[in-house]
Amino acid sequence: MSEPILRGDWSYPTRVRFGAGRIAELPAACREVGIGRPLLVTDPLLAEHAMVHAALEGLRQAGLPVGVFSDLRPNPLGRDVAEGVRAFREGGHDGVIAFGGGSALDVGKAIAFMSVQERPLWDFEDIGDYWTRARTEGIAPIVAVPTTSGTGSEVGRAAAIIDEATHTKKIVFHPRMMPAQVIADPALVTGLPPRLTAATGMDALAHCLEAYCAVGYHPLADGIALEGLRLIHDWLPVAFRDGGNLQARAHMMAASAMGATAFQKGLGAIHALSHPVGSVYDAHHGLCNGVFAPYVLAFNRPAIEERMERVAAYLGLPGESYDSVLKWLLELRAALGIPHRALELGLKEERIDALAEMAAVDPTAAGNPVPLDAGALAGLYRAALEGTLPQT
Repeated sequence: MSEPILRGDWSYPTRVRFGAGRIAELPAACREVGIGRPLLVTDPLLAEHAMVHAALEGLRQAGLPVGVFSDLRPNPLGRDVAEGVRAFREGGHDGVIAFGGGSALDVGKAIAFMSVQERPLWDFEDIGDYWTRARTEGIAPIVAVPTTSGTGSEVGRAAAIIDEATHTKKIVFHPRMMPAQVIADPALVTGLPPRLTAATGMDALAHCLEAYCAVGYHPLADGIALEGLRLIHDWLPVAFRDGGNLQARAHMMAASAMGATAFQKGLGAIHALSHPVGSVYDAHHGLCNGVFAPYVLAFNRPAIEERMERVAAYLGLPGESYDSVLKWLLELRAALGIPHRALELGLKEERIDALAEMAAVDPTAAGNPVPLDAGALAGLYRAALEGTLPQT
């Protein structure tokens, strides 16, 4: 049976134009959502890349005057958003094109959202009903163009931004932060280096795995997460070995969006551990998730063993058991060059207790299937530092 054409138009949860070459539709997507003077938000390296230059030229030829904001960090800070808002207002822009990996997507979404707000960014942290504080009239429309396959931020309603005053990564949320349209073009990802393919792929894996295990009843998210895991199982090693394989890139781009769609159900200890390490040590978020994943899987075993049997069966893993899933995860990490120990993330023993306190109040901790507190999280940090899987 031949491989189907990997192209489609989806509305799930927002409109997605999926397929190789669809970046050519960027001007049409902007016009469709009412953007006439876009601000393209990307990172400093990508701003110099041919794909961005081609997109800018296409927009200008289509009669859309466009500005560029690229002064943002790999782990973006609140001041990155503030500077972007200033560029948005001073340039007279009426919408945002968020173009890049998770950092650019998150900052672009936050700029569009904050362009009409009078309260500070942190007043919209994903706590309770904080999002209802927002002024909704005039929030700028967003077109998202992902160039990695990991965060899935292009289909999300939140942005992860570091509060530099407290060195904590905070999740800013509002339903209107959802991009109005997405251009998901796997051809844009073919040049991603193996190291970043691995790290972003582990991010997508963590999203699917944690969403599937999170507490609560959400069979829609469970089904999406499970199929996302299958795509990652089948195609992440291929994308890592052969970055130009468009079929593998397409499947991983879909899996990334699936993980972000599924985690509306919740996340868990992998992300709770990763967020403080990323903010304190400026470590890559996907790499952190990849390092911590097996330690959390072992810690959660009493609550997820039956679910892991279903995962193993769906992925066709030998033995169809929890042990099969853990073995696959460890072997995949090794094949991708993901470190086994958190020492390589910069984690130090003397910071563990403080990091554990931060992890305990991270909003993702509440979704973990085994209840978490600072003591349990400190134990997981130490296990990852030592390279010893927790015994259950």
